Amino acid sequence: MRYAIRPMRMKDVPQANEIDRECFPTQGPPPSYRWELLLGRLSHYLVAWEAERPAEAPPMVGQGASPQRVSRFNQFLERATHFLSAGEASPSNQRIVGLIGLWIMGEEAHLTTIGVREAYRRQGIAELLLISAIDLAVMRNARVVTLEVRASNFAAQALYEKYGFTKVGTRRGYYTDNREDAVIMSTDITTSASFQSHLQQLKEAHAQRRGPSHRQING
Repeated sequence: MRYAIRPMRMKDVPQANEIDRECFPTQGPPPSYRWELLLGRLSHYLVAWEAERPAEAPPMVGQGASPQRVSRFNQFLERATHFLSAGEASPSNQRIVGLIGLWIMGEEAHLTTIGVREAYRRQGIAELLLISAIDLAVMRNARVVTLEVRASNFAAQALYEKYGFTKVGTRRGYYTDNREDAVIMSTDITTSASFQSHLQQLKEAHAQRRGPSHRQING
């Protein structure tokens, strides 16, 4: 996968604001990412960024190797180089394509926002962000993850249900732009053997479908 995950940094704020305006154009001003990065001890933001592909090496046919085998080997080297160098690029040169936010308070983590640029949707990025956020919550000793989602956003609800979230309530008129209801969703105990086993299966399936990715979730 040519996308990587890392904690949001101050230089990412302008791009984060762009994503927020694109994904939530009717929901008022974006969160104060700069303030939360400076002073927020409870808030945690991760970004997905598009890693540049290394220049393609010329084919090395010869010494008894078939063109097909050489091509496959070069592809392997390219993917390995890309994966190992994913965390090394300068943040100022990285295109941020998605973000996710969490508030972690004691044993509860609350997902506050998730968004992916429209041109990069349907590539597994939102799912990768969700995986990373759940892992971060567990790393910070949160036992449950909760969220609100628009009652009409069935695609998002399906993704959350896939990852073990269940509907536990409703907030009437929660969204200020059109007074739409929010569905409250929550995981079971994230540290339980059953939850972790299911999560691991989903991680492996995502990697097989989309390819390996570099994920740095703890800044």
